[in-house]
Parts: sequence; structure tokens; C-alpha cells
Amino acid sequence: MTNLDSDYSEIQELSFEKALQELEMIVGRLERGDVELEDSIAIYERGEVLRKHCDSLLKQAEAKVEKLTIGKNGKPQGTEPLEL
Repeated sequence: MTNLDSDYSEIQELSFEKALQELEMIVGRLERGDVELEDSIAIYERGEVLRKHCDSLLKQAEAKVEKLTIGKNGKPQGTEPLEL
């Protein structure tokens, strides 16, 4: 965890959906350009931490996804990691 990440430790408690929603709001504000430079830098930094959090949650979800393996008899016999 970097210094920047520790400044936004409450982000680690956000669900993927909440973090993504806030990230989308930040992107919208930056794209509209209605934020002063100093504020732009601060919300960009928060957005970067939110992006990392969302990425981490997605990777965790991908690791949990498995695919069923089918035996020669046509019946499920187990699972294996899903390769995307």
C-alpha cells in the first residue's frame, strides 16, 4: 500500500459497485472541466485509488470463477479455473 493509498483507506471498505459509481462521477467532473486545478489533482488521485480498488476486486472475482468439467459419461465431474 502506497502513501496515497493509505490516505484513502476508507475506499477499501467500498463495494465494487460503490467504488465504480464514485469513479464514474470523478471522471465526469474531470471531463466537464468544471473543477479548479488543485481540486482536479486531488480528485484525480482519489480516482486512481478507486480504480486500483475496482481492479483488485475484479481480479478477486475472476479467481473465484470456475468452470465445470464434464466426464466421458457426460456428467459433471469437478471444476477447474476458468481461463478468460
